[in-house]
Amino acid sequence: MQQVNLGMIGGGTVGGGVYEAIRRNGALMASRLGVSLNIRRIAVRDLKKARAVNLPARLLTTDWHSVVADPEVNLIVELMGGTTTARQVVLAALKLGKPVVTANKALLSAHGEELFAAAQQHGTNLYYEASVAGGIPIIKVLREGLIGNRITRLFGIVNGTCNYILTRMKDEGADFAAVLADAQRLGYAETPPDLDIDGHDAAHKTGILASLAHGFWVNPRQIHTEGIRSISRQDIGFAGKLGYTIRLLGCVKVVNGIRRKKSAIGNRQSAIQVSVYPALVPNSHVLANVNGVFNAVLVRGDVVGDTLYYGRGAGQDATASAVLSDLADAALDLKCGTKNRIPPFVPHERDGAVLPMDEVVSRYYVRLTVEDRPGVFAKIAAILAKARIGISSIIQPEGHAGESVPVILMIHDAPNAAMRRALASVAMLPAVKSPPVMIRVESFE
Repeated sequence: MQQVNLGMIGGGTVGGGVYEAIRRNGALMASRLGVSLNIRRIAVRDLKKARAVNLPARLLTTDWHSVVADPEVNLIVELMGGTTTARQVVLAALKLGKPVVTANKALLSAHGEELFAAAQQHGTNLYYEASVAGGIPIIKVLREGLIGNRITRLFGIVNGTCNYILTRMKDEGADFAAVLADAQRLGYAETPPDLDIDGHDAAHKTGILASLAHGFWVNPRQIHTEGIRSISRQDIGFAGKLGYTIRLLGCVKVVNGIRRKKSAIGNRQSAIQVSVYPALVPNSHVLANVNGVFNAVLVRGDVVGDTLYYGRGAGQDATASAVLSDLADAALDLKCGTKNRIPPFVPHERDGAVLPMDEVVSRYYVRLTVEDRPGVFAKIAAILAKARIGISSIIQPEGHAGESVPVILMIHDAPNAAMRRALASVAMLPAVKSPPVMIRVESFE
């Protein structure tokens, strides 16, 4: 039986999970593939570091260069994280014509275009299933399963930390800070938690999916990104009364007919919205029922319609499972001598563009804290009317004259720029006692 020798860079949580998974199921994979996987070398930062998985000392080295350059190593597995050394590792392997498997979403978000070009230039391949949504095979779905579809909509719950926090806030009526502290104690959130709760992790993943689905590389700086820090127990409660659940969504949407004279993308027929933000999701929609640390991605193709992919989006085993999938593909490609059977990324939309967030049209939930006295709402309504923003419904709990009370406005479709300017004016009213909270409403149309 043919053997493929692996050089692993990184022996931490994911690296240990991959080693253990190959030890456990390597024979099963070999029987299915006709190729056996053999871990030849593992590069780590510290030989003496205690690890949850016992990696054989004979395999370990601190010199990643020697692993990449080893002529007996056929395939490099980059599992170290970060973007600086990881980029050097991947480029060095690709320049030697060696295929690379990576789980590094931050690396691909920052340097994907360069890395994919290097893979093409040197006639090899880059596999990255584990970079998005853990054990959910969403990369393979977009690259292979839906290859005959134009992707018109993609919505993803792709950060388990945020989904865990929002789920508990809804189920228990708990405050954000208390649930975040629990998430950190349980290992679901890092310290500091900024990468997750400020939306950056979800933006890395959403950008990769958008690039793959639409055939041009999405610059991470063009992805509008909001996190969940501003979501309060009040917002969760009011959303529930209105028939919604709040989820952090990665959104990729084709927007047709963009012909605005002053548009930042020029006079183009179509563009895509790529953004990450909390959104009100109708309770009747399947994504409203994705709870805890689980992830889900809904993909709409012009031929297939809506498809849904659900599972564990992070963790040692889920990520290791995705890495094993890539190892299987890479091993088969090497076995058959087809180093580039399906290219990692094919740029095919020469005219693709990301729509500026100010031009995106949405419905909105707005929470205001106002002084309960006559004439306040008339002034708010006048500001919105001047901006041509329509109100679909209002919730105002009863209060006592002079007290500060919440007012909930549900807003008809309006451009983001108009909402942003109108709420800035509303915030300046003396009767408005705190900054307005604005959350988009997703209808999945």
